[in-house]
Order: sequence, then structure tokens, then C-alpha cells
Amino acid sequence: MKFLRKLYDWVLHWAETPYGPLALFFLALAESSFFPIPPDPLLIALCLGAIKKSWKFAFITSTASVLGGALGYLIGFGLWPTVDVFFYKYIPGFTPEVFQTVIQNFDQFGFWYVFTAGFTPIPYKIFTIASGVFKMNFPLFLLASALSRSLRFFVVAALFRKFGPTIRTFIEKYFNWVAIAFMILLVGGFLVIKYIF
Repeated sequence: MKFLRKLYDWVLHWAETPYGPLALFFLALAESSFFPIPPDPLLIALCLGAIKKSWKFAFITSTASVLGGALGYLIGFGLWPTVDVFFYKYIPGFTPEVFQTVIQNFDQFGFWYVFTAGFTPIPYKIFTIASGVFKMNFPLFLLASALSRSLRFFVVAALFRKFGPTIRTFIEKYFNWVAIAFMILLVGGFLVIKYIF
């Protein structure tokens, strides 16, 4: 845990340098396929420092995250049998048990798995790699990634644009719960449509 805390602090320090947006791009790219720290803390720090650039930061994060997701897909598609030990050993939360749970029914619900992981705190990288392992339709994978990641990061930017610095505490404390509640409502809506109408 100390290592992760140091890594987290290292990520945040980029917000105080001129290279913040570039660091945000590479962080979002890496997090979607192998890096353990999500880009949200750096995105929040950059938005806090320059609220008028919040849309720009959200765009950078979304674009890089989708590209990183494609990298994760390629890892699963072409390298998985040879690199799985690395992921199980060095990526927090990435275990054989979790991966086996993810791949159940992936052929049927792959789009929704990727979409849900892309928007919520669920580790997105597990699903990008699983998509490649199962050779999910790549354009469909990109669509799910682009929709969910953009929604996630632009919501953060919109909150900063609307409420300014006062929203920071709320986002840091409750964003994961809000994201989960949103996904429950979204899935519930689809179930209502499917089984009632």
C-alpha cells in the first residue's frame, strides 16, 4: 500500500508542472491497459488549477484512455498467453479469479461489461484485455470505450465548470458511488424496457 501511495503522490505532482496535460495523456493511456492508478486524481487537480480548461483536460483523458483501451485489447488479442503471469503478479486487483469471473458470458454481454467498467470504478484494464482475449468485435469495443470513458471524464469536467473548486471534495469523496448508482439506474432502465415493453 505504501508503494501505491507513493505512486499516487507522484502522479499528482505532475499537476504542478508545465507537463501536466502530457502526463495526463500518458497516465490515461497506461491506466487503461496496465497502470494501477486511474487518471481521475490528476484530471481533478488540473481542472482545479485551470477550470476554464476542464473540457480540454476531459478530452485529453478520454482520447488517451480509449487509445489505452485499444492497447489493452491488443495485449489480450495477441499476447495474453505469454503475459498473463505479469498481470496477475504486478497489477493490483488483477487476479486469475477476477479474470475468470469477467470472462463468464463475455460473448453475450461484452459491450455492457466494457461500458460499465469504463464508467465506474471497476478496473477498466481487466475488461480491455478480456475483450482482446475473446476477440470482441473491435469497432463495438471502441464504441463502448469511447462512450463510457468520455461520459466519465466529461462529467468531472462539467462539475468543475458548473461548481468550481467547491465540487472537489464531493468528487473525491462520492464520485465512485455516484458512478455506481448511475450504472444501476442505467441497467435498471434497460431491464424495464426489455421485460415490460
